[in-house]
Formats: sequence, C-alpha cells, structure tokens
Amino acid sequence: MTSARNVGRSKPARALGAATLAAAVLATPLLTAPASAAPAASDAAQTAAAQAAAAKHRFKEPDVAKLAGTLAKQKLDWEACRFPSVAPATEERLLKVKGLACATVKVPLDWHDVRNGKTIDVRVSRTQTSNPDKRQGIALVNPGGPGGSGLPWGAAMAERAPKLAESYDFVGFDPRGVGLSTPLKCTYEVPADPQDVDAVNRAKVKGCVEGGLAPYITTEQTAYDMDLIRVLFGEKKTSYIGYSYGTWLGTWYAATFPSRSHRFLLDSATDVTTGSLQLTWDLQPRSRDRQFQEALLPYVARKDAEYGLGTDPMKIREYFERAGGTREFIGQLYMAQLILPAMYDTTKYPSAASAVAVIAKSGIPQTGSETDRVEELARLIIETGELDKHQREFVKDAKAGVLEELRSLRKQESATAGQTATFDATFEAIRCQDGQWSQNMNYWQWWLKDQQRKAPLMSPFNRVPLCAYWPTANRMPKPHTRTFPKVMVLQSELDAATAYEGGLTSAKKLPGAALVSVDNEGSHGLFPYGTTCVDDPVETYFLTGQQPRKKFTGCQALPLPAEDTTHEVGGSLGKHGKIKIKMMTDKVKEANRLTRDLLRETNTVSGTEFMPAP
Repeated sequence: MTSARNVGRSKPARALGAATLAAAVLATPLLTAPASAAPAASDAAQTAAAQAAAAKHRFKEPDVAKLAGTLAKQKLDWEACRFPSVAPATEERLLKVKGLACATVKVPLDWHDVRNGKTIDVRVSRTQTSNPDKRQGIALVNPGGPGGSGLPWGAAMAERAPKLAESYDFVGFDPRGVGLSTPLKCTYEVPADPQDVDAVNRAKVKGCVEGGLAPYITTEQTAYDMDLIRVLFGEKKTSYIGYSYGTWLGTWYAATFPSRSHRFLLDSATDVTTGSLQLTWDLQPRSRDRQFQEALLPYVARKDAEYGLGTDPMKIREYFERAGGTREFIGQLYMAQLILPAMYDTTKYPSAASAVAVIAKSGIPQTGSETDRVEELARLIIETGELDKHQREFVKDAKAGVLEELRSLRKQESATAGQTATFDATFEAIRCQDGQWSQNMNYWQWWLKDQQRKAPLMSPFNRVPLCAYWPTANRMPKPHTRTFPKVMVLQSELDAATAYEGGLTSAKKLPGAALVSVDNEGSHGLFPYGTTCVDDPVETYFLTGQQPRKKFTGCQALPLPAEDTTHEVGGSLGKHGKIKIKMMTDKVKEANRLTRDLLRETNTVSGTEFMPAP
C-alpha cells in the first residue's frame, strides 16, 4: 500500500510494483529552527481539556522529552537536501521550495529501553512558512507504505498546498528503517528446498526477528520519533497529513499523544479501528477487482472507436481473460507495473486502457525471450490508443519496472540451499508487527481459495503473507472519546488499496471524525484534489480547526482523462454523504462467474508462477 501518486504531480499516489503486491536548486540551510508560534486560545483550551480528560481516565501520555534525556537537547545540523527516491527532474524542482533544509535526528533504538544508549538515525526535511504572521506550527507528512520515503513530502506539500504553506512548516521524514534514515535489511539462510514457500517464509521471519533491528521497526516506535521531532523543533503541537498506511501511523500518534495533536488529515484511510493491518490487506484483492470491473473496463468500453473492443465491459473482460489476463506471467508483471498503478492514479487510465486493449485483442506475445516479449508488449501498448507524452513515458517506466522484476525473480530462483540471502524488510516488519495477524495456516488456505472465488483477477498474486508467521504483542492504543483529536478523513469510492469500507469504518468509529467521500473516484491519495468540494473543507479545517457541519460530506469525482463528464460507476451517493456500495457488486459477481467458467473451460492452472504476496 505504498506507496503514492508521484510527488511531482497534482495528486499523490502509490504505484505498487510486483514486489509490493504481496498496497513518491540547493535550499539555503536553516541556521536555527524557527521559533514556535504561541497556540491560539482555543488550542490552549483544547490542550488543557485533553490533558485533564487523560488524567481523569488514568491515561498517561508519554513524556518524550523526559524519556529521550540528552537526545531531547541535541542540536540539529541543517543542510541542503537530496531526495534520491524521486525522479531527478522532480528533485530539482522540490529543492527550490522556500526555506527547505534537511537534518538527521538521533532517536533511541528502543523507546521502551532508552537507557541502553543505542540510537539510530531519522532523516527529516522542513520548509518555512510562507507567511510568518499566519504561522500555526509544523505539519508532518507521510506518504504511506509501510516503508514509503517521506523525506521529499515536506517540500511536495508546500508546493501542492500553497494555502496551507502560509501557515505551516511542512516536515517530511524517512521513518526508521526507510531511505536515508537507518535502513532495515534482513538476512536469512535459504532452506533446503528454495521453492518451498512455507520454509522460505519461516526462514525470512526468523532472520528478521533474530537480526537485531527489525523488532524496533514499528509504527509505535515511529510515533515516538515523530514526537521527538516536535520537541526538537520547539513546538507544542504537531499537525499531520498521512496517506494510505500513513493514516494508520497518524492515528497511532494521535492516540498516544492526543494533547500534542493539532490538525490531522487521514487520506485514503485504512481501517484504523482494528487490532492489526490484516483487514486492509484482506480487502485489497477484492477492491482491486472491483475498480477494474466497475471503472476501468467501462472506460475502455466507452472508447470503442479507439480500442475496437465493443461497448460491453463484460465482453471486454471475457476477451481479456481468454487472452490470458493475469494468468500469463508477463501479464501479471504488466498488471503490477502498469495497470494497477493506473488504478491508484486514474489520471493514468489511458495507459492502462491501452494495455487491457492490447492483451484483450492480441494476447501476450509468445515468441522470443522474456525480455523480447516484454519489449514487444510495451511497443504495442504505446501504439494503441492516443497516448500523450506523459502516458508514453509512464508505459516506458512500467516496462523498466517489469524488466527489473524479472531480474529480481530470476535471482530468487537461482538461490541455493544454505546460501545467505538479503531482502528489504521494512514493509513486512511494520505491517506484521503492528498487531497480530492470524497464524492459523488453515485460515490462510481457506483465504486463498476464497480469493480465487471472490477476486479471481488478483488471485494469482496471492500467497500466505509473512505476517502469518510473525508473532507480535504490539497493538495500537485505543483512541479515547475524551482525548482523541478531531480529525478529517478523505476516501474515494473505488480505492484499490484502502477500500472505501475501511475508511468509512474509521470515520464512524474515531471520536469526532468527519468524512469527505468522493463518488465515482478510484484514485488512492486525494488531497489536494482540485475541486472546492474536496479541498475547501480540508483547508478550512487546517486553517481554522472547523470541520464540515455534517459528519459525512459527499463530493463528485473529476472526469477521467479525455472525458468531459463524470460517469456513474459502482454504488450511489446517499443523502447523508455516505456512498452505498457493496464489495461484491452485481457486475463484479458476474465477472467473477465468467472468469471461473473460463478457467474451468480452458483448464488454466492458476498461480503457477511465483509472485510475492500482496
């Protein structure tokens, strides 16, 4: 769930590759941190009320300044930034943001045992408020993941949300285990049978758990790091914008440090009310299937003159499935690197539509080497439809991602028993250790079969997750009705990564939360969206603290590329601002039946190629 729409574009997104299908001029260094602005009277009253309520209910908010000891007095060495996680052109533009500077913060390895003296690094960036007279403090930004690099996102938000940049210093940071902060890599011994997925999973978890750093790469530890950043910046409170997994992180912080929480936006929310992140990933295959059938295929059908596949989305699905769909290995890779990222960012629908059309009409190329077949499919996609320069570049980037995935997978296949292997483990360490996932293998075998029935498009990607082997005692603190800050939630109807159902549940159950739903939208990561209905409530909230008058606000989506009207898809917007949609709509049920019938008809073996679990 990472990741995001490119930080250089108008909206955030998290384009997932197959590896995470298991889901962004030099500034003048700041010589000193800007002085903290005094909180408004209403803010001070809210802080006092939260602290009083916490005391009454015997909730003891951690004192990070006291816990950190001498680390709370460290002097930050501000310097020019670099953002290796983004494209060079994007980096060059972001480095021009006013007042941008970066520093490294020393944080305790383990906030539960600070006295051991062990530390790790967290890399942070910050911008300067463009209008000091309006300054309200800092706003941290996290793009999701888990494991997404957030370092460029301070500058990105200052550029993308200029109204808010008048009042906030935006702070980006690479969470512990990520990017330019202390990274996490786990090693393990390849088991006797390298093709035994169960044995490989157990070896990977054993290597991480015993490796030293992994047990401390959790959302809880990161939440404490965030509060230390607040302390070092001399701020009384922290505001926050979090996308995707970042909504989970933001909720954890706000539940732990309620009196330190100012304005919080949870954009494309996980279900933050559950005991773990398992439900979010349980829903992903079906939410992806749903958007593919309810929105992307109707988009292709409306363009029969361009793609020549007719005007019936169900017939197009049949053509796609008969041609191999996601059961062809190269098709799986293009789904991961091209079609799915476009479902996370619907401005890229033309590229995905071209890919669907090529596969549906001609199938996956069958001659030549794997590289030849990848190259040929990319050529056909670019030649199909009317793609502009950016869309063509998107296809070329996807092709490069597919080729990289091929190299990585072939390297995995060449592993020999007893060999020491290394993998980037931040994504797994966080999602697995933030609350206990089911460790009943019978459940997971049932789940795999259930996904074949309910989400056949994505079922070839499914595997028993590492979290099924990873024990943990961590659990998010429960937000208290008397202390938890009022937050804003944004959610799109057909979000393919964090299903609408999860965001709706979060909005219903979080004390004082307000939800803005975007009907007929599928993009993952919304603010700033580009319409007053969506953006004005968020800006008003951050600038004044005032939420929408109603708990639920319904907004209409922007038209898809090359269209001038928004088409009704999926469910319907209710009178109270909530979207009435089923995970298994009638169209999705019909498509699933069609796919299962075709599988029986052609005797296709599902999931014979190894693909990492979502």
